[in-house]
This record gives sequence, structure tokens and C-alpha cells, in this order.
Amino acid sequence: MPSSPLRVAVVFGGASGEHDVSIRSASTVINALDDPSHQGRFKVRPLYIDREGRWWPAAIAERVLQKGQALPSDQLPQPLPAQGLRQLPVDPDLIDVWYPVLHGPNGEDGTVQGLFTLMKQPFVGSGVLGSAVGMDKLAMKAAFAAAGIPQVPYIGLNAAELRDPQRQEQLLTRLENELGYPCFVKPANLGSSVGISKVRSRSELLEGLRQAASLDPRLVVERGVNARELECAVLGRDPLKSSVVGEVRFDADWYDYETKYTEGLSQTLIPAPLPDSVSREIQALAIRACHAVGAFGQARVDVFYDETGGQIWMNEINTLPGFTSQSMYPTLWEASGIPLPQLVAELVDAARE
Repeated sequence: MPSSPLRVAVVFGGASGEHDVSIRSASTVINALDDPSHQGRFKVRPLYIDREGRWWPAAIAERVLQKGQALPSDQLPQPLPAQGLRQLPVDPDLIDVWYPVLHGPNGEDGTVQGLFTLMKQPFVGSGVLGSAVGMDKLAMKAAFAAAGIPQVPYIGLNAAELRDPQRQEQLLTRLENELGYPCFVKPANLGSSVGISKVRSRSELLEGLRQAASLDPRLVVERGVNARELECAVLGRDPLKSSVVGEVRFDADWYDYETKYTEGLSQTLIPAPLPDSVSREIQALAIRACHAVGAFGQARVDVFYDETGGQIWMNEINTLPGFTSQSMYPTLWEASGIPLPQLVAELVDAARE
């Protein structure tokens, strides 16, 4: 007699600026779990979290997936429940593995991972520590520095420093003196290039800081470097394994949100045209980065490579990488010999270990 299907709850949406990307990623993950090659091994139950943090059952989740975007409030069952999680829309005893596909705060940052940990339920991806440190760019950079991982020069600051005119002027002068132009202003706790600005003057710098501060009280400003953008995927737990290295190329000034998620605005080279020694170094660095922040399960590690000077800098780690049709994480593993259906199955199996 065949064994019962593994019941997988795919949780997506979320109260974050990356809500729409999460919906697209969830569609890819669910289609891969439902792939005929699995012969009915997985029974998927989608669960949707709206922008206000309300959890919705499978019937609403399937409508969101079918539409490909969030439903307006008036299309949700009325009266609307209180914002945030009050009760899970499914009995946890009916779920074998939780598969969070939540990008950004309130999903990728250890919050949902903490919920599953308290429930004593297996889930895909890193635990609370790796998720939280990997999400916060200031904590992440501190962990990389402690591990001796090279990074471009940066300065971390708090949005409160912008409120006092005198402190603001001192801050702007320090950023100009220590980092120069161009530089990048980033919220510490968002991904998908949300809230990031490339600035070339004091007025642009101030505007970029204010924009980032409207999204997060913790900010990072990084020196701009002339380098190739390379990415490497990591999979597993003990041991971790790394994929081939890929490269992102684009005609835009930088790899912003629109370029990242619009068909035709960027192209990927997989494997990246690199000397074997550089590829091996980046693959090893990707695993070091995971160990530095305590990440496992899945991660995409982004690096900068200056081929003129032979310098590799760590950019960031993403512990819950995108799974859209443009996303590098599944594409890198496809090129490494692990097709998408097998990839999601391995992620689920790793969660059960």
C-alpha cells in the first residue's frame, strides 16, 4: 500500500514590501511540488497572509494565486478579522512540513520561523538565528566582519540621526568623506532592492536616506564599486553544498527592483564566465557566509567581483531567496543538475531531518 502524501503548508504573502514577489514565488513552489514526477508524494495546502498580517485559509490563498496579486479588502470575507495572527487557519496536526515563501520582514526575518519553532513543527529553511541575522544587513555585516569575510566599505546608522539638523550635517559630511560618490543607501531589513537608492550628490544622499528611513529605522550606506554581480546558491544542512556561480548582467544603471523583476531587462549567465579558481573561491565563500550567520536549508549568496584587481567582496546573503521565473536560486540549481521539482523536494526533506 502506498504511503500517505506528505502534507505541506505553503505560507506566502506577508506584511512586507515584498508581498507581490512572494505570491509569484509561491506559485512556482506549489507548481513544483505538484509536478507529476512526484507521483502524488506531496499534498499542498496554500495559506495566505495579507498585507495586514491576517492569515487566510486555502480557499482564499488559491484565489490570490489564481489572480497573481493581493485581493482588495472588499473581496475578502467580511467582516474582516483583527489585523495580525489570532488563530491559524489550519490545524497544525494536519501539516507535516511548513514551507514559508515569505520575503522581507515578518516572514524572512525569524518571526515566522520562531512561530514554527514554538509549535515544534518542521519547516523549510534557516532557523530563527540565521533568518534574523541574514535579514538585517547591519547584523549580517557584523557577522561577516567577525568571520573575516571581505566586504565593500560601509557605514551603518540609525534614522534618528536624521532628525537633528546639526547631526544630519555631520552625518552627511562623514558619509561623503569616508565613502564618496556614488554610494548606495539601503534599509537594513528589506530585500528585492526595495528602498535602495544609488546616489551621486549630497541632495540625492539626503533624499535616499529619508526614503530608506521611511521603511526601516536601521540604515546602511555602502561605497559604490565597479564590479561584476555574481551569485551562488547553497542547499542542505550538514553538509552544505554550493551551486555553480551565476552572473547577472543588465543595461540599467544598477540592479534595481524593476530590472530585477521585469522580463527582458536583465540577463543571467550560468555558469558565469570565470576562471575555475575564482568560481571555487566564491563557492567556498558562499558556504562560509552561511556558517557566519547560522543559515542552512536554502540561501543565495551575492558577491561583487572586480576582475581588474582580482578582488571578491561579499554583498549579502538571502536566506529565503525568490522563486519566480527570473529568480537565480532555482536557476542556479537547475544548471547544477537539480531541476526545480527535485529542488523543492530536497528542501522539504531537509526540513524533516
